[in-house]
Amino acid sequence: MLANLATSAAAQNAALNARIAKLSVAEEAKVIAWRRDFHQNPELGNEEKRTAGIIAAHLKSLGLEVQTGVGRTGVVGILRGGKPGPVVALRADMDALPVTETSGVPFASTAKTTYLGQPVGVMHACGHDAHMAMLMGAAEVLSQVKKDLPGTVKFIFQPAEEGSLPGVEGGAKLMIKEGVLENPKVEAIFGLHINAQTEVGNLSFRPGGEMAASDRFTIKVIGKGSHGARPWSSVDPVVTAAQIIVGLQTIVSRQVNLTDDAAVVTVGTLKGGVRYNVIPADVELSGTIRTFNKKAQEQIWAAIRRTATGIAESAGATVEVDIVNYVPVTFNDLPLTAKMLPTLQNVAGGAANVKEVKVNTWAEDFSLYQEKVPGVFVFVGGMRKGGDVATTADHHTAGFTLDESGFTLGVKTLATLAADYLSMKK
Repeated sequence: MLANLATSAAAQNAALNARIAKLSVAEEAKVIAWRRDFHQNPELGNEEKRTAGIIAAHLKSLGLEVQTGVGRTGVVGILRGGKPGPVVALRADMDALPVTETSGVPFASTAKTTYLGQPVGVMHACGHDAHMAMLMGAAEVLSQVKKDLPGTVKFIFQPAEEGSLPGVEGGAKLMIKEGVLENPKVEAIFGLHINAQTEVGNLSFRPGGEMAASDRFTIKVIGKGSHGARPWSSVDPVVTAAQIIVGLQTIVSRQVNLTDDAAVVTVGTLKGGVRYNVIPADVELSGTIRTFNKKAQEQIWAAIRRTATGIAESAGATVEVDIVNYVPVTFNDLPLTAKMLPTLQNVAGGAANVKEVKVNTWAEDFSLYQEKVPGVFVFVGGMRKGGDVATTADHHTAGFTLDESGFTLGVKTLATLAADYLSMKK
């Protein structure tokens, strides 16, 4: 009798998955249209008001319970299935980047803004427009099979994944603080990221540590200003900052054991001076640290402080070093990843289309959800078939583009992960 029940349950799951697959294909045109609209009308972190309005209206049209203004501009939709069961969450990020687009697509962004005092364009240069569209599609798919879902699905549309302005709280941290994983209480969470360097039709993942922890550092170099024609009257913070930048490069190359884990120290900004012939009194630089374990993280933090202080002292300058932990390692829960691997292989059309990859030095604040509940984060292909990784524009660059034919797999992946997880927990 138990064998018959198991066979019946498997048949029901297979039938539900087949319906989800068919419905996902039917969503393609809508998903592409949503994505293009978001792409043409991007909004920076914590400013996603138009974006949030479109998402909220769509979720309400599906009959979901909708919460807005979560974590400033976030949107949460709750779909209660026709049968009792646990709560699973699906998450997409909403924010664009301060990048001036050069992709040349017909729906390219022409939006402009001022970011940290500098005029710049605004662009979905990382694929968050696609993530939102795919999750909207998954919500529509699951709403059409809700009577067969044994549990509840919570759809989390999160602002400010790329980070907030200095001193402003946002992103996953604020959504969690405001209770996004409660009422109803989430038991597991799934998310995905489009990957412009992976061919469409493929999924990739890594059990355990998948993406790096990310920390931010700022170093203010304080010297003494002077006329540019009389540098001997100064304590030149520009030259000192340049020496500090060069010195920071030796931390990873000469002080970290890279046979244990990868690590990165990158300087991303250098600000100082207002005129070509004036040596300023101070200069500020900032950057990112990427690590995969606590030991390396602590070692690099100490090395940055030591390097910056020592070089500044040698020039007669002083420094103020500020290092802030941003997000932890994106860690795919091992038992949950193993449990959901057959689902990934099923939606991708076979094990050959699901790749286990090496660690990635990107970072994701999805990791903050994973600190609270078991979670799995996967990558879905967004590069055209036969595309060349070497010539494909990378994420966070002005020429970033995606092959939209990969979106259907994203919709199907999100919807099936939720449905299968709920069915497994019956």
